[in-house]
Amino acid sequence: MKVEELATKQCWEVVKRTGWGRIACSQNDQPYIVPFEFVSDNKKNLYGFASVGQKIEWMRKNPLVCVEIEERDEYNDQTTLVIFGRYEELPDTPEFESQRIYAHELLSRRPMWWQSVYVSEDFGDEIKEMPVFFRIIVDRITGHRVVSGRSEAPMPRVAQSMSKSFG
Repeated sequence: MKVEELATKQCWEVVKRTGWGRIACSQNDQPYIVPFEFVSDNKKNLYGFASVGQKIEWMRKNPLVCVEIEERDEYNDQTTLVIFGRYEELPDTPEFESQRIYAHELLSRRPMWWQSVYVSEDFGDEIKEMPVFFRIIVDRITGHRVVSGRSEAPMPRVAQSMSKSFG
């Protein structure tokens, strides 16, 4: 098994392939992480659409966020990205109209891109505000790939001894 560091270009290829991850924000020294769907514009931005709730409220107060994206394949090889960036809301104002249209065009290429917004309604939550378009302006992206090199990697000695203790 080996760990490879990904070049920035390779990281962006993973971003384009996946389109979902987890976004972390914080308020008053309390972290909060939730899954979210996004699209990338190849210009170091991720675009999303969400109902107003804890995630949006916290990002409005503290725009610094972290996004984690991962992929696994049938051989248990794993790629993990960590993205540091800043939340920027794209409000329904003339100033942001072209950016909202751009975000909508990108997002609408994905099937059911709007679906996550309406999950709140399914849980009986009342939608207090109209859903928002937003982008994450990427400041830094890093990635690693763990490659086993074979489909059946042997169990390490530490794991073997632990298996014997419990087995």
